[in-house]
Amino acid sequence: MAKEINSIGVLTSGGDAPGMNAAIRAVVRQSIFRGKKVFGIRRGYAGLLAGEISEMTSHDVSDTIGRGGTILQTARCLEFKRPEVVKEAARICEKKGIDGLVVIGGDGSFRGATELAKNEVNTIGVPGTIDLDIACTEYTIGFDTAVNTAIDAIDKIRDTSTSHERCSIVEVMGRGAGYIALWCGIANGAEDILLPERYDYDEQKIVDHIIEGRKKGKQHHLIINAEGIGHSTSMAKRIEAATGIETRATILGYMQRGGSPTAKDRVYASIMGAKAVDLLCEGKSNRVVGYRHGQYVDFDIIEALNMEKCIDPYMVDTSISLNNR
Repeated sequence: MAKEINSIGVLTSGGDAPGMNAAIRAVVRQSIFRGKKVFGIRRGYAGLLAGEISEMTSHDVSDTIGRGGTILQTARCLEFKRPEVVKEAARICEKKGIDGLVVIGGDGSFRGATELAKNEVNTIGVPGTIDLDIACTEYTIGFDTAVNTAIDAIDKIRDTSTSHERCSIVEVMGRGAGYIALWCGIANGAEDILLPERYDYDEQKIVDHIIEGRKKGKQHHLIINAEGIGHSTSMAKRIEAATGIETRATILGYMQRGGSPTAKDRVYASIMGAKAVDLLCEGKSNRVVGYRHGQYVDFDIIEALNMEKCIDPYMVDTSISLNNR
């Protein structure tokens, strides 16, 4: 018989992402709508272990849907990899009367959720990461805002790069995934896009491309470099030495995680947060919410973590054909 859920906890874990507050708001309000108590857990799993837990009302999440970051704060908790620590967290949930837990975060956060599920805490994951690197879902909360933030910054960099007839290398986030870099490269019309999934580390091809462009009369050259490749500053020095063209590197960094979420992030986060509550109320556990083929769906967390995600080869090939001219 499915475990009856009377109260639901919600936490954000790992890296913050725009739209997390919209997801928190949805969890709180959908829980109350379903007649459940809801508890906010501050600072992720670390806060759970420290007992930083308080009941939330609809008023607590008023006017939060448009705010960046996470009102519950977030933290990484390496101790949560130890079985005895997970057991203690489950004991705290039982003591506080938390029957179900919504975990908003990435793959590392979901691994913690599945361990809690083994200790009889019903858990549902909601994908919150700007990296878009969770294989079971076509969309993760924060990606759209991060890309739009980066696009705006890169447009400004291109303006000054053109004015000074420079080559610019702009490094964007994404850990080992190249989704942000690929989308920005296409949207900003970059001459070169360096993706961890495809990069062969042949800088001479980039150098030749820059020189060829200059011969054609191009006044600038924009390279989007993914975080998973990195080393943008040293790359800029080598390219400048090889081409004789002033080359500058800009690492956008954590600005991509901040800012008011876009409409897409607010809507997807709201529906995913509400879906997580509904799954708990149905007695489900160890599931992760996803978005596929226009539908909000759910998967077993372990199954989801074992899935592989590949960057779209057609998008990559098209980015090359569109940006080489």
